Amino acid sequence: MTAHDPDIGTLTAATELPLLSVGGLTKSYGGGRGCANVSFDLWPGEVLGIVGESGSGKSTLLGCLAGHIRPDAGRVIYGTQGRMVDTVLMPEPDQRRLSRTEWAFVHQNPRDGLRMGVSAGGNVGERLMAVGARNYGAIRESATDWLGRVEIAADRIDDRPRAFSGGMQQRLQIARNLVTGPRLVFMDEPTGGLDVSVQARLLDLLRGLVRDMGLSVIIVTHDLAVARLLADRLMVMKDGRVIEAGLTDQVLDDPQAAYTQLLVSSVLQV
Repeated sequence: MTAHDPDIGTLTAATELPLLSVGGLTKSYGGGRGCANVSFDLWPGEVLGIVGESGSGKSTLLGCLAGHIRPDAGRVIYGTQGRMVDTVLMPEPDQRRLSRTEWAFVHQNPRDGLRMGVSAGGNVGERLMAVGARNYGAIRESATDWLGRVEIAADRIDDRPRAFSGGMQQRLQIARNLVTGPRLVFMDEPTGGLDVSVQARLLDLLRGLVRDMGLSVIIVTHDLAVARLLADRLMVMKDGRVIEAGLTDQVLDDPQAAYTQLLVSSVLQV
């Protein structure tokens, strides 16, 4: 193997290795840094929250992890099909295939993750077709089932997303992403911009799906209440760097870094 080969070895004991191992991930914009030398491991079935004020680098980091942004340096090692691969070095077609099959991305604005001119059922069905489903009856049955799981009535299956409320659009985006049972889900402020009552309903839904499906999740949020409800572990970012990390309750109840203390006490507007 060469230094530019994304395939870096064979998994000998998948249960003993992280699902994702990130080392030295760095992305700069002009004179500023989106993220700088970020390293962490994500374990199967774990939910990792990334928090910090606007401009802290958390969204840039998520984009680099999900393959939407190419980092300047660093590695993102992912265990798939008995192999360990560096997704940063993956050819673009392989990365797109990974994003359609084993990965999923839930956008803050559901319009970024939905086909607005396609029916609700068609949005869910497209994801199934991307992984090889071809039987129309089975696809429609799965779409109907998933609409029910995200609390969208079956008789709305042929309605287009533009006819849905913001909360329903977000739930539809979640159904579209999870219908194929991805191993790793990236979430960018999934409850952002929603009314408090709609947020609470969506959070309950997400908690149940993550638990029932055993999902591994990396979630970016500015809302520490969302982080506490969903994340097993937290990373706090400031100026592109991780300044504190640990178990969620530990970080939020006994923050060590001065910046984290300000976040928790709501002195900073995040």
